[in-house]
Amino acid sequence: MSRPIRLVIADDHTIVRKGIRAVLRNVPDIEVVGEAADGREAIARVKEQRPDVVLMDLVMPEMDGIEAIERIQAEQPETRILVLTSFSTEDKIFPAIKAGALGYHLKDSGPDELIQAIREVYSGESSLHPVIARKVLLELSGPSERPPTADPLTPRELEVLRLVAQGQGNQQIAGLLFISETTVRSHVSNMLSKLHLASRTQAALYALREGLASLDDSTHS
Repeated sequence: MSRPIRLVIADDHTIVRKGIRAVLRNVPDIEVVGEAADGREAIARVKEQRPDVVLMDLVMPEMDGIEAIERIQAEQPETRILVLTSFSTEDKIFPAIKAGALGYHLKDSGPDELIQAIREVYSGESSLHPVIARKVLLELSGPSERPPTADPLTPRELEVLRLVAQGQGNQQIAGLLFISETTVRSHVSNMLSKLHLASRTQAALYALREGLASLDDSTHS
């Protein structure tokens, strides 16, 4: 058996963290390696433990989940973020996804749903609670507000964009395309510049909106 998925739980309620630990205690392929009571602690735990997945609440003291997601994705982009929150409003969903969250589930999810979501996010898949998925799909089905770029992407940049939309990190993309990580970073930078986008997650949403990738394209790592 391969090593278990290393998980950090970030939530300001001790009883929630203990409850999640209890749910995962007998799940052999998931190991809780740290806890955090706020966003700053979450960043510290990620630096210490280098987990595969962070289970992130959004409303916390000191630093909220969205800012923590942005910081973690900037510093440890290979770490996958799964939001677990009570909030299903657009003002929380889209900032969290744009910040870099790969999954978004609500606290009314059952234990089996949570376990499956952790596995999906670890595998690079987008994992969304049904309520959240409907809102995201409605947003993606709307007309694009972004005009086509005057400087089209090269075939290689399109390949990189599709892999970014699947949740692949630079190291994985380099392996799949048989190029160096430095070259991948260059392609990502050029792609973001051409599309006037600020982050990989915005690029992924762009690819989904423009039909260059779909939620069904995610590959297991």
